[in-house]
Amino acid sequence: MANVTTAPTGGQIIVDIEDMTMLKDIKKAISMVKGVGKITIPRRKRYSAYELSLRDLDEGRVTTHASVDDYFKKFGL
Repeated sequence: MANVTTAPTGGQIIVDIEDMTMLKDIKKAISMVKGVGKITIPRRKRYSAYELSLRDLDEGRVTTHASVDDYFKKFGL
């Protein structure tokens, strides 16, 4: 009796790209490979200004001043 192995029905390869200007060329090259069915490029989540400000607050990139006058004194105004 012969052993029969079947080819995998699907797979995934993850490619890390450092130079995003090359993304279009890399996508084109990968699509030329026999057997490639679909190329998906995940989108980065875009944060709102509010979400960015909350991240700044959590990561300590915020300064506080006792008054507006103290704020202007910091800049010599």
